[in-house]
Amino acid sequence: MRKNIILIFSDQQRGDTLGLNNFPYNLTPNIDNLGKQGINFEYAFTNQPVCGPARSCLFTGKYATETGVWKNGIGIKPDEKTIAKLLKDYGYKTIYVGKWHLSPEEFGVGPVPYEYRGGFDYWHGSNVLEHTSHPYEGVIYDEKNQEIKFENIYRVNFLTEKAIEYIKQVEQPFFLTISYLEPHQQNDWKRVVAPERYREVFKNPYIPYDLKFFPGDWFEQLPDYYGAIKVIDECVGEIVEILKRLNIYEDTVIIFTSDHGCHFKTRNSEYKRSCHESSIRIPLVIGGGIDKKKNVKEMVQLIDIPKTILEIAGVEIPENFRGKSLFEIAEGETEHNEIFIQISESMVARAIRTKRWKYCAVAYDKIGTVDSMSNIYQDYQLYDLFSDPYELINLIGRKEYKEVLEELREKLKRKIKEVEGIDVEIKERKIYP
Repeated sequence: MRKNIILIFSDQQRGDTLGLNNFPYNLTPNIDNLGKQGINFEYAFTNQPVCGPARSCLFTGKYATETGVWKNGIGIKPDEKTIAKLLKDYGYKTIYVGKWHLSPEEFGVGPVPYEYRGGFDYWHGSNVLEHTSHPYEGVIYDEKNQEIKFENIYRVNFLTEKAIEYIKQVEQPFFLTISYLEPHQQNDWKRVVAPERYREVFKNPYIPYDLKFFPGDWFEQLPDYYGAIKVIDECVGEIVEILKRLNIYEDTVIIFTSDHGCHFKTRNSEYKRSCHESSIRIPLVIGGGIDKKKNVKEMVQLIDIPKTILEIAGVEIPENFRGKSLFEIAEGETEHNEIFIQISESMVARAIRTKRWKYCAVAYDKIGTVDSMSNIYQDYQLYDLFSDPYELINLIGRKEYKEVLEELREKLKRKIKEVEGIDVEIKERKIYP
């Protein structure tokens, strides 16, 4: 029997917010339980720390520059081969609930034309949910792009109700994606908004070590940020419960992740779009109908998820899909030597993360501009994650790291050539004599 697949992802959730990843509060007991009974990937990373591009990676198995969605506001191509289309061709019902952010800017923030839905037929969503709703009221759109209004219910709970309606009604096998906006900030209010009772629980919040040394808005935002994640976790618990009640839990694989993390304005003027762990490290758990119990410390990436979803379904994987099987990584059959990160909007930059090092280069000829790629970069950031896991000391320009830097430059150049097809030059940035 083919497995049902549920992909649940939050927006802007740091990887260190899971108890499985050593968060000190009991913030995510339901997600943690999925990971304890399944697989938790402790070191999972996004390949593009911004909403639309990350989502394009998640649904296509390709890097953002390969899909053309290298920044927000660019639509996924109507003829793009997505996991939803491939699963639908294999007999799956394809369902999407929540924030999409992959429709072209010219169609607006709300309704999404069918050809830009990436192969999802059943639909309760909005392209940029933070612009068509607030935490307790707003509008999403159905398959015919008719308005569905909600009020006096928290947005996370409302979307969960819609998802559960589909679970109860839709024929199996199904591929259901639930995309929450939280714990992303409400854009027009410029803050994260949790239900009042949850905000109170976290009013004296735990402060991650990487935030403490930098100005930012973490002090004001963390209580709501944690509160929003708490509600998401409770909704994951509701979804697990309904699957068990319907006797389809063992027939359903659940994947929980996020598109990118959050640094609370400590690394630049907004919340992500940087190479730092706070921006790129994400939660990733696979549970439900799998018989593996593992906590995996090998590096994995967002772009591994599409290939793994097709593997779960038994669907042939297209040759142009990037990434590796998460199951093969969990079994020690393969691994990533480095994670490749493309950064846009804040700057044109590229980075790699190895087990020990983080190296980022910024476009030398496009500083202060927005573009998709460059062929001339300059050293920007270098961190030793073994001695400085919170990335407090930028080692660029230090003579004692010259050999390491040269090796990382070559790795990054090879990766850019592999993915973007460009031979790049990376200029040295001299800081110390």
